[in-house]
Formats: sequence, C-alpha cells, structure tokens
Amino acid sequence: MTPLPTVRTLCVIGLGYIGLPTAAVFAQSGLQVIGVDTDASRVAQINAGELPFVEDGLGVVLAGVVAQGRLRAQSTTPSADAYIVSVPTPFTGDHDADLSYIEAAARGIAPHLTGGELLVLESTSPPGATERMGEIVFGERPDLTPSAGSPHSIYLAHAPERVLPGRIMVEMVENDRIIGGTTPEAATLCRDLYATFCHGELMLTDARTAEMAKLTENAFRDVNIAFANELSIIADRQGIDVWELIELANHHPRVNILQPGPGVGGHCIAVDPWFIVSAEREHAKLIATARNVNDSKPKLVIEKVLERANRLKDPVVAALGIAFKANIDDLRESPSKDIAIALSDRLDHGTVLVVEPNIDQLPPDFDDRANAELTELEDAVSRADIVLLLVDHDDFKGFDREKLQEKVVIDTKGLWR
Repeated sequence: MTPLPTVRTLCVIGLGYIGLPTAAVFAQSGLQVIGVDTDASRVAQINAGELPFVEDGLGVVLAGVVAQGRLRAQSTTPSADAYIVSVPTPFTGDHDADLSYIEAAARGIAPHLTGGELLVLESTSPPGATERMGEIVFGERPDLTPSAGSPHSIYLAHAPERVLPGRIMVEMVENDRIIGGTTPEAATLCRDLYATFCHGELMLTDARTAEMAKLTENAFRDVNIAFANELSIIADRQGIDVWELIELANHHPRVNILQPGPGVGGHCIAVDPWFIVSAEREHAKLIATARNVNDSKPKLVIEKVLERANRLKDPVVAALGIAFKANIDDLRESPSKDIAIALSDRLDHGTVLVVEPNIDQLPPDFDDRANAELTELEDAVSRADIVLLLVDHDDFKGFDREKLQEKVVIDTKGLWR
C-alpha cells in the first residue's frame, strides 16, 4: 500500500473569521501556507500583514508569519499538498443549506490535483457535505479516486472548528477537535495535519458524524438559549426580574440556565440548527421550535422600544452594540443589528444612535437610513430618550449609571441591573 503523503504546503480557501486564523496558526507551526480569497482588498491587507477584522491575538501572529514568508494570500487557487475549505455555508429561504461556495471551491481545486492530496472541509455543513465536495472533485477529475492506497488517491475529511470569536487564537490550539474522514486513512492524514498545532485531543470518526457533531453542539446551545429567552418573555409579562430569577434557579445543583438576550446571532448557533431541521423536518421538532423562539425575540424587543418611543414627539434611541456578541466586530446574523435597522425604519420622526466600539462605520445595511448614525457612547446616551443595551461589550460595563437616571433604559443583557 502506498504510504500516506506528507503535507508541506497548505492552501486555505476562504480567509474570513475562521479561515484566516487557521492559515496563520498553520503557518506559525511551520507549514508553507497560501490563502485564497475572492476579496481583492482582503488579499492586499493580509499580504501587508494587516488584520482585516477584530480578533484578539491574531494581528501579531499574522504580521509575523507574513514577514517570515510563511503565509501569503492570492485570489486564485494554487497547487498544494493539502487544502482546507473554509467558506460560507448560508441557508436558503427554506432554511436548506447553500453548498454553492463549497462546490465552487472544489471546482477551483480539482485542476491542480495530481494524487495524494488531502482536502479538508472546515465549513460547518449538513451531513453529506464532505461527500458532496468529493463528488464535485471526482466529477471534474475521473482519473482520481477516493479509495486510499493508490498514487491517484484523494483524501477527504471534515474538521469543524470549535472556537469562540474573541478567543479563537487560544481555543484553536487548546480545544479538542473532531476529525472525520470519508475513509480511515483520510481521517488519519487529517489528524496528523492538525496535530502540527493542536494541543487538544484529536478524535477520529467518519465525515458524516463529524458534520453532525458540530451541528449538535450548536443546536444544544440554541435550545438552551431559547429556554432562557422564552423565560425572559414570561418573566417580563409577570413583572419578574428574569436575571434574579435565573440567578436563584441556578443555585439548584443540577440547574444551569443560560442568559437571555435580544436574540441569537453569528454564523453558527443562529444557522447550524437549521441544517439539522432541513435534513429531518419531520423529527427535528424541538430544534425547530427553539430556532423559532430565538428568531422571534428581536421582534419583541423592537415592540417594547416602540411602545415607549411612540409616546414621544421626536424620540432618540441609543442602540448600544450591533455585533452578534460581546467584544468583536462580527455583524453576521446579528439580531442587534437587525433591531437597530428595524427601529430606524419604523421611527418616522425619530433618530437611532448606534454605538458599536469595534467598527469605524455603519455597514451598508444602513446606507438608505438617514435617521441612523454611528456615534460614541457618551454622546449617544446624552442625546437619547431611550437607551437600548443590546450587546454586553466591555466598553459599556463601567458606564456611569448616574447618567442614565433621566433615561428610559431597556437592558436586554442584564448588564446594568
């Protein structure tokens, strides 16, 4: 049997919030890494050693590996010993997974394969997505085979990330990782690749189980957050402080209720459970209900603000935070951003002052909304009639509560309770 190949050059396709840290960490571990992205400005930034988004610890590593010549970015797919695909996997209007980015990446890789390469799908995907990537490759290259042990073998694996934005550079190295191969040999080769930097346990399984495991982790979180969000709605209607309620209930030795908020965002918890639902619509009833509970929470926050704003002639609302979680600049699937946009649309004679300390300008979603502006915390609070806290950024924690005395405060995170 042909021995498993050695990986010296690595291509990472998709240099976003996961792909770029992945490329940087692999380069730091000694591999020669080529990153591929369709965004020309991002490619230029990376080649200049500049970080295109906020992520603690990544900037120093990126600047170092670029200066050492271990990482470079480009817009075309090169030849390499191994490929990691880290591209978006959005869902369609019916909440089915859109695999078009994965398929496009596979078509870009196929012409460069000679046999012996490892193809790893990191993008969070429904069961069967890694196999679908293989179908594209082998459809383009019938001279290659998914069977191991041949000079013409291509090895396919799924290695989902399990990191928290804001802690990616720590958790990518320290967390345990699931490695799923379409063959045992592919799983072993993929494990050996990630072992170059990962200190956590590398657990081997098949590709479909690895895909489902990542979805399961995020669906578990989503269901538990939905319980907290539903509890917050009930407590509000009953005149009960939900934060005190949860704190008291959590003193039970077998109860650990999560914290409610304005909804659930990001390209993981807000998306991944739908992949399970779309695969098994008849049976994923609890998961679908949890998704609907969390998706409905922003509307309730909007109505609560409007109920107070409609009592005023020209209301000014300070929306504090539009990222999907604290201390990052990631706005993907952010309920806080959607709330701020909806308020600017529905306040005909009002103003929405957006405070987001991790961005320099409002995203394009706000372009047609003249009554929305990005401003600083002190300015926004001083001008506001209603202060709506949406994200528990560290920048907001130490704010002088005395300055809130004459304001209507709606705190969706319990930061100022």
